[in-house]
Order: sequence, then structure tokens, then C-alpha cells
Amino acid sequence: MSFAKTLLALSLSFALAPAALADTGLDAGDIAVAEGLRDRAMAGSQAWSVVESLTTEVGPRLAGTPADARAVAWAKAKFTAMGFDKVYLEPVTFPVWLRHREAAEVVSPFPQRLVVTALGGSVGTGDKPLEAEVVEFSDLAALINAPEGSLAGKIAYVSNRMVRFKDGRGYGPAVGARSNGAVEAAKKGALAIVIRSIGTSSDRFAHTGTMRYLPEVPRIPAAALSNPDADLLSHMVARGQPVRLRLDISAETIGDYTSHNVIGEITGRELPGEVVTLGGHLDSWDLGTGAIDDGAGVAITAAAGALIGELERAPRRTVRVIAYANEEQGLYGGKAYAEARAAAGQVPAHQLGAESDFGAGRVYALRAGVDAAAWPVIAAIGEVLAPLGIATETEGGSPGPDVGPIVAKGAPWAQLAQDGTDYFDYHHTANDTLDKIDPKALDQQVAAYAALMYLAAETEVDFGSAPAPKQP
Repeated sequence: MSFAKTLLALSLSFALAPAALADTGLDAGDIAVAEGLRDRAMAGSQAWSVVESLTTEVGPRLAGTPADARAVAWAKAKFTAMGFDKVYLEPVTFPVWLRHREAAEVVSPFPQRLVVTALGGSVGTGDKPLEAEVVEFSDLAALINAPEGSLAGKIAYVSNRMVRFKDGRGYGPAVGARSNGAVEAAKKGALAIVIRSIGTSSDRFAHTGTMRYLPEVPRIPAAALSNPDADLLSHMVARGQPVRLRLDISAETIGDYTSHNVIGEITGRELPGEVVTLGGHLDSWDLGTGAIDDGAGVAITAAAGALIGELERAPRRTVRVIAYANEEQGLYGGKAYAEARAAAGQVPAHQLGAESDFGAGRVYALRAGVDAAAWPVIAAIGEVLAPLGIATETEGGSPGPDVGPIVAKGAPWAQLAQDGTDYFDYHHTANDTLDKIDPKALDQQVAAYAALMYLAAETEVDFGSAPAPKQP
């Protein structure tokens, strides 16, 4: 059957149930177009070729490095080649952190090398390695409750293990050790801190990720051990003898750098000033090639936007795809985007925002934070997504990290929840590479985003605003 005949058949089927479209601002023809987009993506999308291009031609994209600049140039050229009506850059400024060298080894009583990586933002150990006795804590709370001064001249080790879940909810309870461990260890007098990687992998890959310091607390080196090496260190400590660890880190934070959010648009035919946004973050950590975090998200959302751009008639509202700068080290791109729109009074023009930043697994749920009056539209979108194995859920969910800042200013959001069962096996590791991605899973996500964003851009219903859910 031809594409045109398929659309006609779908239109006739929806004509039999007009009540299903009540209060949506959509008609049967709009639904047919969305289903056509869905089915075209499922037959094969551009997403895999886009992420293959990014990981091959640019590779790891640590914010503020020459690879960051190459990624921005790549994204601008790619969006242009994909047919967006308008492609432009918006500046994002942030401090630059650089990793130079990292190593760890137990020197006694059981000498062995350990697989370790410095945490993003960490200071180094100076011109020579740091060596001290290790004190293990079961979690961050145990470290916080340690007596004052009890870690003087020692290295803190936090061994809490992240729990695997499909929706990634084990990350929130575990990640505090990475984010705040250095501050709490320094308060107790520690010379450095190592943590078990915040990840679910049993492979010997350490997981990096950003951490923080406080101005009033001394800055100490911070690093993560791979899960097998964390097990090894715990087994050594359990034997009751003092365990001495040598840690050698060279890392630094240097001056500010200006990168860019890369933005591609399909201009709305009737309401070009109203926008729906979708995107992922362009930067990555430096250990792998940034395939699932977040090359996949950039590829999925760019392919979905470009597919909408291929329609003979653009949707009413503008579809805006954003490749955000420096998400990894502090949501700098998302914050800059939100601040610029707030300053220009443009937050109310944002009808719906969505983000793909949870790897390359298939979408299994649609969730949203919109006014109650807009829920019939979300329900109609859910009907289009249902054949993809996607359920519409009326509770829970959250905007993506880079969408969060504009949601905090009142913009509504939608979430296409992905299966993240294995996401934290690869997240922030050297194992985040292209071979972890299933091209057909990308097609399913492109299908979902294209249908979602087309219908959100085509309806005249105002999505309003909704309070942002609490982030872990």
C-alpha cells in the first residue's frame, strides 16, 4: 500500500471514532500524519547513521576541549544537512576541567593495582602520589556520622553499591557518595576519597561523573573504583589489617570556555513563535566515545525533527531540536537556554519540552507534566504510540536534565521513558561505545518522538504549565 493510501485508510478509521479526538485540537488527518511518521521511522531512520558519524568523526567530547569545538561544528553541519529550516548556535560559558593522569594501587598488605578514574572536577594529588591507610564506610551516611577528625591522614572509601532497575531509580540513592563524598570526607580530615563506581556493571571499568566542592571545605582528590576493584578493596579491609592505598591523580580546573548549544528548527506554519522542543546533550565524558550518553539522544531527536521537516506541510508550531552543551558537568547548556528564554519573556511560548538522555533502550512509557486541559492531547498521542509498546501513564515521570531548568520556570514537559536496565553498565565509562546500540531500538525511539512532537506542534491546545517533580 502506498504512503498516501495508508494515510487515507488511517483517516477513515479515525473518522469512525470522532469522540476519541474531542478536546484535542486535532483531527483524523493529523493523527494519520503522526501514524505515518511513526511507521516511516520504524521502517528505518537516520538515527544510527547520525550517532555513528558523531562517535567516529568526533569521538569523546569532554566539555571545553578541542573535541567539544569539533562536536559543535559537526552538529551545525549535520543539522543543516538534515534539512532543518534554521540552524544556529547559542553561547554557553563554563569552567573547564581536564583529566591528565590517574592510577591507584594497594601497597600493603596485599599489593595490587586497581582500576580507578578521577571524578569530574577533582583536584589532583600534587606532584607526587598520595599514600595513606584506607577507612571503609558502607555509605555516605556512615561517612557523615564519623567522628570529627577521625580521618586525619587517611583515605576515605565509600563502598555503597548501586541497585539495578529498569527506570534507573537506583541512581539517586547511590550518587550522593560521588556528588558529596569529597566534602564530607574532607570535613573529617581525610586526605582523599575513593568510592565504588556509581554504576551496575560487573566489568572492570570505572565510572566517572561530576562531583562538587564547597568553598569553606578543603578540596581533596576524589576517584571511583570499578565494581570488581571495589569488591577487592573491601575484601582486603575485611581481613582486619591496615590497608594502604597509593593514589596518583593529575587533574585541574582552568579558566572559562565558551561552547554552544546547537539548535535546529522546523518553522511552524501558523504559530512560529510557539515551540515544542526536543533534544539531547552534545558533550560526553572522555573515557568512551559518548555513544549512549548522549550521542544516541542527539541522534534520536535530530532524526525525529528532520522526519517532521520532510512533511509537505509543517505543523502549526515550531519544532526545535537542541543539542545542549556541557550537561555532564552541571547542566550548563540547559541552564543557559532557560535563562535566555526567561530574559526574553519566551518561557510561555514553550508548549512542550522533551529530552532523550537515558541511553539507547526502547521507550516503554509516555508521561507528562501539563495542565489538566491538555491531557486529552496526551491521551491521543498515547494512542498513536501504543503500537510501539508504549503505555501512557498519568502519574510520575520527570523532564530530562537539560529540560529541567526551563520547566522550573513554568514550561510544560513530556517524557518518553526508556528501558535503562543496562544503561548504568556503560554510563560514564570507557565502555560507552557504539557497539552497545541496537539500530532498531533507535528507530522505535525516533518513531515515538516524531509522533509526539508532531502532534504537540500541530494541536492548538495550550499545554499550560505544571510544577516540576522533585529531582533526586
